[in-house]
Amino acid sequence: MQLYGQEVASRLLVGTALYPSPAVMERAIQASGAGIVTVSVRREAGGGRSGDAFWRIIQSLGVKVLPNTAGCRTVKEAVATAELARELFATPWIKLEVIGDDETLQPDVVGLVEAAGILCRDGFEVFPYTTEDLSVASRLVEAGCRVVMPWASPIGSGQGIVSRSALQTLRSRLPDVTLIVDAGLGAPSHAAEAMELGYDAVLLNTAIAKADDPVAMARGFALAVEAGRLAHEAGLMPQRDFASPSTPVVGTPFWHAAG
Repeated sequence: MQLYGQEVASRLLVGTALYPSPAVMERAIQASGAGIVTVSVRREAGGGRSGDAFWRIIQSLGVKVLPNTAGCRTVKEAVATAELARELFATPWIKLEVIGDDETLQPDVVGLVEAAGILCRDGFEVFPYTTEDLSVASRLVEAGCRVVMPWASPIGSGQGIVSRSALQTLRSRLPDVTLIVDAGLGAPSHAAEAMELGYDAVLLNTAIAKADDPVAMARGFALAVEAGRLAHEAGLMPQRDFASPSTPVVGTPFWHAAG
């Protein structure tokens, strides 16, 4: 997979928040095989000894860092946070979040498009977190985004893909755009479904970090992403409204008891 010209081996991206301990986070990321992790700019900018220890773990894993503007609610705030991220992490990558609703954490799509345009013009390589709305995704592409990250359902909800048809439409209408399902995936089967739809990758955090065994769950998601991608590339059988025998009956001999 290519992301802004950089090759990434794994199609699973994971977050670094909510784990019961730094050690568990480290083992879970290793088990996931993820080559990219997201990091909250605000947490890292807070610094301190805990921040330094966290950063040493991330560096030791040898993964690419995708800083995010989590918690930003205005265009000005998101742009300023992205600029700080570029200084802190020495990367033009930024996961752009502009939150419009505190309860659902749904993106403010108007502000998102505006902020994306500003950042793209300033040389950032933007990964915008958005809804499954086609018109918004198209505007983000027009603003300069080569990657778009629609949600499956609200952040941390674990509902999985709520609007399968909308995600299918996005994939079919934006065939040349890298699409990553971000937010709402609660089970490995949800990740496999997203990959079967032809999405390029998935990003998740809560489903792994809050599992009873984050390390095992990370491995489960890694296998699901691989299985879903293989299924998409192999070509899924079409659904039918009627049965179709797997064993043909034409030419089958029938034996009759002698009368």
